[in-house]
Amino acid sequence: MARKSLINKSLRKPKYMTRKVNRCRICGRPRGYMRKFQMCRICFRNLASEGKIPGVTKSSW
Repeated sequence: MARKSLINKSLRKPKYMTRKVNRCRICGRPRGYMRKFQMCRICFRNLASEGKIPGVTKSSW
């Protein structure tokens, strides 16, 4: 319940722009957020390994 209310709170337009918190669009995680993809590192890794993010390939050397 508390986590869901924080997610709803972050979706509202903040009174001041410095209060804006970027959250993952999939799971709502506030940390490890990548602006380019609008998701956290964990969701990004899962979707990238499944091949669901266009233009992203697994690196190997």
